[in-house]
Amino acid sequence: MSVLSILNYPNKKLRKIASNISLIDSEIKSLIKNMLETMYFNEGIGLAATQVDVHKRIIVIDISKNKNKPLILINPVFINKCGAQTFEEGCLSIPKKTAFVNRSKKVKIKAINCLGEEFLLKSKGLLATCIQHEMDHLIGKLFIDYIKPLKN
Repeated sequence: MSVLSILNYPNKKLRKIASNISLIDSEIKSLIKNMLETMYFNEGIGLAATQVDVHKRIIVIDISKNKNKPLILINPVFINKCGAQTFEEGCLSIPKKTAFVNRSKKVKIKAINCLGEEFLLKSKGLLATCIQHEMDHLIGKLFIDYIKPLKN
């Protein structure tokens, strides 16, 4: 495994739209392992493949206290979103910057795991925010896009 380089804002590659994975082969599994290592090394709680300059619909997340419960989402799609909540967000692609972002409080998604099995996941709170943040990366959107300009 190896730590991958993370693209930093304003790199235009962060705005690329990721494509679906059609086959989960050894190359994709290796990428996922490297993404996890990269996320843990950089003390993040989520990472999208777009951030490591691979424009495929893959997300890794681990919000557990001991960083031992990774969640792998391949080709994730929103099924439902509801409610509202605000969290202070940061991003490995925008180091040392944070902002309060309004997002849905609960989300339900459909995704594929590393074995190629489709599953549904309901989440709320921090996990819901993290999923939305990382899924934004897959469509070229960053958390700073939600920040409203200051008024005079």
